[in-house]
Amino acid sequence: QVQLVESGGGLVQAGGSLRVSCTASGSIISIRTMSWYRQAPGKQRELVAGITSSGSTNYADSMKGRFTISRENGKNTIYLQMNSLKPEDTAVYFCAADAVAIGGNYEYARYWGQGTQVTVSS
Repeated sequence: QVQLVESGGGLVQAGGSLRVSCTASGSIISIRTMSWYRQAPGKQRELVAGITSSGSTNYADSMKGRFTISRENGKNTIYLQMNSLKPEDTAVYFCAADAVAIGGNYEYARYWGQGTQVTVSS
């Protein structure tokens, strides 16, 4: 099993910056991809950014140029640096990992964290 714990959320003014982190732990054999998603009130969960074990990244169009995803492979940790924040960025930010774990089926499965609240005030 894999556990994901997010941290770093909080309240920030529009135009400001915030960095959230996510650490994966448990009986991990391999992690293929780790990602950030977000869900705002009344909206569906959407992909923010993802990063593979090889370092390849992808971003939603609305986040390009403002958000940066990075990783610390040795610690199974990813970060999301958020700059030029807008009120519409207010959401619960969730961490996800595609991982193979001891005790599983030796295939990649999707694991989710419980989320961290990011609130951007105007």
